[in-house]
Amino acid sequence: MQSRHEVQRSSAAGRAVRRRGRHLIEALRPPGVRPRQPVPLPDRRHPRLVGSPVFVISSQRSGSTLLRVLLNSHSSIRAPHELHLDALQVQLGTDYAGDIMGELGLGRTTLEHLLWDRVLAYELSRSGKDIIVDKTPSNALIWQRISSAWPDARYLFLLRHPGSVLESVLNRHHDAEPQAAVRQVADYVTGVEQARRNLSGLTLRYEDLTSEPERETRRICAYLGVSWEPGMLDYGRRQHGPFKPYFGDWSENIGSGRIQPSRPLPAPDDVPEPLRPTARAWGYLV
Repeated sequence: MQSRHEVQRSSAAGRAVRRRGRHLIEALRPPGVRPRQPVPLPDRRHPRLVGSPVFVISSQRSGSTLLRVLLNSHSSIRAPHELHLDALQVQLGTDYAGDIMGELGLGRTTLEHLLWDRVLAYELSRSGKDIIVDKTPSNALIWQRISSAWPDARYLFLLRHPGSVLESVLNRHHDAEPQAAVRQVADYVTGVEQARRNLSGLTLRYEDLTSEPERETRRICAYLGVSWEPGMLDYGRRQHGPFKPYFGDWSENIGSGRIQPSRPLPAPDDVPEPLRPTARAWGYLV
């Protein structure tokens, strides 16, 4: 019979082996390929103040700010600047606070979800509108938590050619290291594709949104159950909050108040290999 110390050493050794195994799997995984993520169970134990918020799932530099201002121009839709809900975290100030909250069935994750929900409810109430949309690009990396926190959430999957996303990132951030930018874009677009495979929602393309804005905004309104309004296409007549880093796109294009045409798509040979699986899945590469 093993002693208590022997059992502890065996358990620690087992954990170390599992950690090394996970690290080995990560090391051998091709660039830009992330494991399929399980969808967590919906959290219906705690009612939400905002039962069915809308989340834009997109990469950075995919036109989400344009989509936001078009939606925010609707009389029933509030689409504020990026909220970065994943950065709103709960810190338990004492060792026993976790036990106290645990007795209420409130773990740290649950507390954060309640905080996120309260922020959405506050902003929706402040706007006087009926529907709230969050378009933060990092939603693509936390879609599992979002789907658990809001089981009845709705989703707009905004796609853009991954090669064009990379070009836009490098044009916006001139000091970016190209290979690091490729890895970052690959993480985001892979997250978008994983969310699109696991969640129900409406898929849009940035290229279509810029070339056929009325058609695409009509599709969105039909999905959200509201009537289309022509004023959505004239977003420059309304105030949409600040355009600056971490709030959304701050380029001259979005600040012009007019929908600008998208740039030509990159040639197939110019698309880095880590971005090609997603580009093919989205129909940009044949």
